[in-house]
Amino acid sequence: MRVSKAMIGTLSAAAAFLAFTASVRADGEVNIYSYRQPDLIKPLLDAFTKETGITTNVLFLDKGLVERIQAEGANSPADVILTVDISRLTEAKDAGVTQPLVNEEINKDIPAHFRDPAGNWFGLTTRGRVVYASKERVAQNDITYEELADPKWKGKVCTRDGQHSYNIGLFASMIAHHGEAETEKWLTGLRNNLAKKPDGGDRDQAKAIFAGECDLALGNSYYVGLMLTNEKEPQQKEWASAIKVLFPNAKDRGTHVNISGMALAKNAPNKENAIKLMEFLSAGEAQKIYAEQVFEYPVLPGAEPSEVVKSFGPIKPDTLPLADIAANRKKASELVDKVGYNDGPQD
Repeated sequence: MRVSKAMIGTLSAAAAFLAFTASVRADGEVNIYSYRQPDLIKPLLDAFTKETGITTNVLFLDKGLVERIQAEGANSPADVILTVDISRLTEAKDAGVTQPLVNEEINKDIPAHFRDPAGNWFGLTTRGRVVYASKERVAQNDITYEELADPKWKGKVCTRDGQHSYNIGLFASMIAHHGEAETEKWLTGLRNNLAKKPDGGDRDQAKAIFAGECDLALGNSYYVGLMLTNEKEPQQKEWASAIKVLFPNAKDRGTHVNISGMALAKNAPNKENAIKLMEFLSAGEAQKIYAEQVFEYPVLPGAEPSEVVKSFGPIKPDTLPLADIAANRKKASELVDKVGYNDGPQD
């Protein structure tokens, strides 16, 4: 399976690959296979190494993580899996590349509804699938997901690829709430309200609003914080400043949320260090880093979101069980293709 990027501390990509394949087990190290962008998890891993002295080796993949671990079999270097979206966590469990972990420290920090009952995966943060709205052109301050299909928004909505896991999660939640037939009608209406074919990432949707290409867009809440504080690419501050965050369905069932999470790899060669990392990620310091630097909502009870995230306004999360979202993802993906969502508006 092709790897798009790899990073192990300050090592080059080539050295990273050799480090994983040449020595599976190494004292004082832990190997992480991650769908999470390296720059998002680096502050957490740096803090873990500072506290424990354990070196973190990260292999980032944009796809095929489960297939890679399966192919590596019993000799897989993977200790911990870090990923986003309930579907990818359940995919890893169902594929048999995780092992159950019963750990009092982790279970104390992570509420039961954010972890697998058998301990095959654990949620670390939540993020809202919100609506970015133009401050200049959108007067209203509340909205529903259902309203995105209203013809009044024709030609004014932007989104990324309909098959992306972030959108599939939302569409799956719509099936859970409204059924497949109603969701197909809604998805068709949303498609016809698109300003252009879906493309780019969530930040690109904010950029499109800034450029006047659309007035509304679907995006994850944490990207707004990342853009507002981006010193390396200050133009992103302009994109974020052009939008306001609307939390859909705040007056009824609440805003769709998904999770980032972790799992203990089935054949973890550095299991003791892996568990130490997982305990660290679920505890107070890491949860604070998630809030302050990644702009996600921590799952640790009592942990507060960052001031930047608080400035978006309060979030009322949809209480739909994550298992219900995962169960409807296949149908959601099929509907995206059925209505030709990625072809853009058709009438």
